[in-house]
Amino acid sequence: MEKIISYPLSAIAYVLFMLTLIIFHPIQWICLNVLGYQAHKKSVDYLNFCLLRIGHLLGNTYEVKGRENIPQDAPIIFASNHQSLYDIILFVWFCRRWHPKFVSKIELAKGIPSVSYNLRHGGSVVIDRKDPKQSLPVIRSLGEYIEKHKRSAVIFPEGTRSKNGKPKEFAAMGLKILCKAAPSAYVVPVTINNSWKIVKYGFFPLGLGNRLTFTVHNPIKVSEVPFDELFAQTEQAVVNGIQ
Repeated sequence: MEKIISYPLSAIAYVLFMLTLIIFHPIQWICLNVLGYQAHKKSVDYLNFCLLRIGHLLGNTYEVKGRENIPQDAPIIFASNHQSLYDIILFVWFCRRWHPKFVSKIELAKGIPSVSYNLRHGGSVVIDRKDPKQSLPVIRSLGEYIEKHKRSAVIFPEGTRSKNGKPKEFAAMGLKILCKAAPSAYVVPVTINNSWKIVKYGFFPLGLGNRLTFTVHNPIKVSEVPFDELFAQTEQAVVNGIQ
Protein backbone atom coordinates (compact mmCIF):
# COMPACT_ATOMS: atom_id res chain seq x y z
CA MET A 1 0.00 0.00 0.00
CA GLU A 2 2.82 2.42 0.87
CA LYS A 3 4.37 1.96 -2.56
CA ILE A 4 1.06 2.60 -4.33
CA ILE A 5 0.39 5.78 -2.34
CA SER A 6 3.95 6.91 -2.92
CA TYR A 7 3.73 7.09 -6.72
CA PRO A 8 1.74 10.36 -6.97
CA LEU A 9 3.45 11.88 -3.92
CA SER A 10 6.88 11.04 -5.29
CA ALA A 11 6.03 12.59 -8.67
CA ILE A 12 4.98 15.83 -6.96
CA ALA A 13 8.05 15.77 -4.71
CA TYR A 14 10.42 15.31 -7.67
CA VAL A 15 8.81 18.19 -9.57
CA LEU A 16 9.13 20.47 -6.53
CA PHE A 17 12.67 19.25 -5.94
CA MET A 18 13.76 20.05 -9.48
CA LEU A 19 11.98 23.41 -9.51
CA THR A 20 13.79 24.34 -6.31
CA LEU A 21 17.16 23.44 -7.81
CA ILE A 22 16.41 25.43 -10.96
CA ILE A 23 15.17 28.50 -9.06
CA PHE A 24 18.15 28.58 -6.71
CA HIS A 25 20.74 28.16 -9.47
CA PRO A 26 20.64 31.79 -10.66
CA ILE A 27 20.16 32.95 -7.07
CA GLN A 28 23.44 31.24 -6.17
CA TRP A 29 25.21 32.80 -9.14
CA ILE A 30 24.02 36.31 -8.26
CA CYS A 31 24.85 35.89 -4.57
CA LEU A 32 28.37 34.65 -5.26
CA ASN A 33 29.33 36.97 -8.10
CA VAL A 34 27.66 40.14 -6.81
CA LEU A 35 27.48 39.79 -3.03
CA GLY A 36 30.27 37.34 -2.21
CA TYR A 37 30.83 34.18 -0.17
CA GLN A 38 28.54 34.86 2.79
CA ALA A 39 25.54 35.62 0.58
CA HIS A 40 26.25 32.55 -1.53
CA LYS A 41 26.43 30.40 1.60
CA LYS A 42 23.06 31.74 2.80
CA SER A 43 21.51 30.89 -0.56
CA VAL A 44 22.83 27.32 -0.28
CA ASP A 45 21.55 27.06 3.30
CA TYR A 46 18.03 28.02 2.30
CA LEU A 47 18.12 25.86 -0.81
CA ASN A 48 18.65 22.88 1.47
CA PHE A 49 16.05 24.12 3.94
CA CYS A 50 13.51 24.05 1.11
CA LEU A 51 14.61 20.56 0.07
CA LEU A 52 14.12 19.34 3.64
CA ARG A 53 10.63 20.80 3.72
CA ILE A 54 9.74 19.03 0.48
CA GLY A 55 10.53 15.86 2.40
CA HIS A 56 7.57 16.59 4.67
CA LEU A 57 5.33 15.90 1.67
CA LEU A 58 6.59 12.32 1.89
CA GLY A 59 5.91 12.17 5.61
CA ASN A 60 9.57 12.57 6.56
CA THR A 61 10.43 13.98 9.97
CA TYR A 62 13.84 14.90 11.36
CA GLU A 63 15.51 14.59 14.74
CA VAL A 64 18.87 16.14 15.60
CA LYS A 65 20.82 15.03 18.67
CA GLY A 66 24.09 16.24 20.19
CA ARG A 67 24.69 19.29 18.03
CA GLU A 68 25.78 21.13 21.18
CA ASN A 69 28.83 18.82 21.21
CA ILE A 70 30.37 20.48 18.15
CA PRO A 71 33.23 22.87 19.06
CA GLN A 72 33.05 26.50 18.01
CA ASP A 73 35.79 28.54 16.32
CA ALA A 74 37.83 25.51 15.29
CA PRO A 75 38.19 23.43 12.13
CA ILE A 76 35.80 20.47 12.16
CA ILE A 77 36.04 17.17 10.31
CA PHE A 78 32.65 15.46 10.27
CA ALA A 79 33.01 11.70 9.69
CA SER A 80 29.67 10.05 8.97
CA ASN A 81 28.03 6.93 7.66
CA HIS A 82 26.36 7.38 4.28
CA GLN A 83 22.89 6.10 3.35
CA SER A 84 21.54 8.42 0.64
CA LEU A 85 22.06 11.77 -1.05
CA TYR A 86 19.67 13.15 1.55
CA ASP A 87 22.57 12.94 4.02
CA ILE A 88 24.17 15.94 2.32
CA ILE A 89 21.00 18.00 2.71
CA LEU A 90 20.93 17.16 6.41
CA PHE A 91 24.54 18.28 6.86
CA VAL A 92 24.16 21.54 4.95
CA TRP A 93 21.14 22.67 6.97
CA PHE A 94 21.71 21.24 10.43
CA CYS A 95 25.45 22.08 10.45
CA ARG A 96 25.22 25.36 8.56
CA ARG A 97 26.92 27.25 11.41
CA TRP A 98 30.12 25.31 10.63
CA HIS A 99 30.12 25.94 6.85
CA PRO A 100 30.27 22.26 5.78
CA LYS A 101 32.26 21.41 2.64
CA PHE A 102 32.20 18.00 0.99
CA VAL A 103 34.43 15.45 -0.65
CA SER A 104 32.25 14.56 -3.62
CA LYS A 105 32.58 12.34 -6.66
CA ILE A 106 33.32 14.21 -9.86
CA GLU A 107 30.10 13.06 -11.56
CA LEU A 108 28.02 15.32 -9.28
CA ALA A 109 30.00 18.43 -10.24
CA LYS A 110 28.37 18.83 -13.63
CA GLY A 111 24.86 18.81 -15.06
CA ILE A 112 22.81 19.21 -11.87
CA PRO A 113 21.30 22.67 -11.32
CA SER A 114 22.38 24.31 -8.03
CA VAL A 115 24.13 21.17 -6.76
CA SER A 116 26.93 21.14 -9.34
CA TYR A 117 27.41 24.90 -9.10
CA ASN A 118 27.81 24.77 -5.34
CA LEU A 119 30.25 21.86 -5.50
CA ARG A 120 32.42 23.77 -7.97
CA HIS A 121 32.27 27.19 -6.33
CA GLY A 122 31.27 26.75 -2.68
CA GLY A 123 34.51 25.36 -1.25
CA SER A 124 33.87 21.63 -1.64
CA VAL A 125 36.23 19.38 -3.62
CA VAL A 126 35.54 16.71 -6.20
CA ILE A 127 37.48 13.53 -6.75
CA ASP A 128 37.70 11.00 -9.54
CA ARG A 129 37.25 7.63 -7.87
CA LYS A 130 38.85 5.99 -10.90
CA ASP A 131 42.06 7.93 -10.24
CA PRO A 132 43.09 7.52 -6.57
CA LYS A 133 46.29 9.56 -7.06
CA GLN A 134 44.22 12.59 -8.08
CA SER A 135 42.17 12.46 -4.91
CA LEU A 136 45.02 12.74 -2.41
CA PRO A 137 46.13 16.35 -3.08
CA VAL A 138 42.50 17.40 -3.54
CA ILE A 139 41.51 16.11 -0.12
CA ARG A 140 44.64 17.68 1.36
CA SER A 141 43.63 21.05 -0.08
CA LEU A 142 40.25 20.76 1.67
CA GLY A 143 42.01 20.09 4.96
CA GLU A 144 44.19 23.15 4.47
CA TYR A 145 41.10 25.19 3.62
CA ILE A 146 39.22 24.32 6.82
CA GLU A 147 42.39 24.82 8.88
CA LYS A 148 42.79 28.34 7.47
CA HIS A 149 39.14 29.43 7.64
CA LYS A 150 37.98 27.38 10.66
CA ARG A 151 35.21 25.74 8.68
CA SER A 152 34.23 22.10 8.35
CA ALA A 153 34.75 19.18 6.00
CA VAL A 154 32.36 16.27 5.66
CA ILE A 155 33.74 12.87 4.71
CA PHE A 156 31.98 9.54 4.35
CA PRO A 157 34.69 6.94 5.14
CA GLU A 158 32.54 4.11 3.75
CA GLY A 159 33.24 5.58 0.32
CA THR A 160 29.79 4.82 -1.06
CA ARG A 161 26.22 4.64 0.17
CA SER A 162 24.78 1.75 2.13
CA LYS A 163 21.60 0.62 0.40
CA ASN A 164 20.15 -1.10 3.46
CA GLY A 165 21.50 0.98 6.33
CA LYS A 166 24.12 -1.57 7.37
CA PRO A 167 27.54 0.09 7.70
CA LYS A 168 30.35 -0.78 5.33
CA GLU A 169 33.98 -0.99 6.37
CA PHE A 170 35.55 2.42 6.89
CA ALA A 171 38.59 3.46 4.84
CA ALA A 172 41.19 5.49 6.71
CA MET A 173 43.06 7.35 3.98
CA GLY A 174 40.76 10.32 3.36
CA LEU A 175 40.28 11.01 7.04
CA LYS A 176 44.01 10.66 7.69
CA ILE A 177 44.87 13.21 5.01
CA LEU A 178 42.34 15.69 6.41
CA CYS A 179 43.75 15.26 9.92
CA LYS A 180 47.32 15.88 8.75
CA ALA A 181 46.29 18.96 6.78
CA ALA A 182 44.18 20.39 9.63
CA PRO A 183 46.16 19.63 12.82
CA SER A 184 44.07 21.96 15.00
CA ALA A 185 40.81 20.30 13.94
CA TYR A 186 38.36 18.16 15.85
CA VAL A 187 36.98 14.98 14.31
CA VAL A 188 33.25 14.80 15.02
CA PRO A 189 31.62 11.39 14.38
CA VAL A 190 28.04 11.57 13.09
CA THR A 191 25.49 8.80 12.69
CA ILE A 192 22.59 9.14 10.26
CA ASN A 193 19.69 6.72 10.53
CA ASN A 194 16.88 5.87 8.11
CA SER A 195 17.77 8.09 5.16
CA TRP A 196 18.29 4.90 3.11
CA LYS A 197 14.58 4.18 3.51
CA ILE A 198 13.77 7.17 1.31
CA VAL A 199 15.27 5.30 -1.65
CA LYS A 200 14.51 1.74 -0.55
CA TYR A 201 12.47 1.19 -3.76
CA GLY A 202 15.16 2.79 -5.91
CA PHE A 203 14.90 6.14 -7.66
CA PHE A 204 11.10 5.96 -7.94
CA PRO A 205 8.87 5.84 -6.01
CA LEU A 206 10.25 7.18 -2.74
CA GLY A 207 9.72 5.69 0.70
CA LEU A 208 7.12 7.35 2.94
CA GLY A 209 6.89 8.28 6.60
CA ASN A 210 10.52 8.00 7.64
CA ARG A 211 12.01 9.40 10.85
CA LEU A 212 15.53 10.55 9.94
CA THR A 213 17.89 10.98 12.88
CA PHE A 214 21.13 12.95 12.82
CA THR A 215 23.23 12.14 15.88
CA VAL A 216 26.43 14.04 16.71
CA HIS A 217 28.88 12.17 18.94
CA ASN A 218 31.64 13.53 21.17
CA PRO A 219 34.43 15.34 19.29
CA ILE A 220 38.02 14.05 19.23
CA LYS A 221 40.85 16.58 19.05
CA VAL A 222 43.24 15.58 16.27
CA SER A 223 46.37 16.78 18.06
CA GLU A 224 45.66 14.81 21.25
CA VAL A 225 45.05 11.27 19.94
CA PRO A 226 47.22 9.05 17.68
CA PHE A 227 45.49 8.61 14.34
CA ASP A 228 44.95 4.86 14.62
CA GLU A 229 43.18 5.35 17.94
CA LEU A 230 41.22 8.32 16.62
CA PHE A 231 40.10 6.32 13.58
CA ALA A 232 38.99 3.36 15.71
CA GLN A 233 37.06 5.62 18.09
CA THR A 234 35.40 7.42 15.19
CA GLU A 235 34.27 4.25 13.43
CA GLN A 236 33.05 2.73 16.67
CA ALA A 237 31.00 5.82 17.57
CA VAL A 238 29.39 6.02 14.13
CA VAL A 239 28.64 2.30 13.84
CA ASN A 240 27.32 1.95 17.39
CA GLY A 241 24.78 4.68 16.66
CA ILE A 242 23.28 2.90 13.64
CA GLN A 243 19.87 1.41 14.38
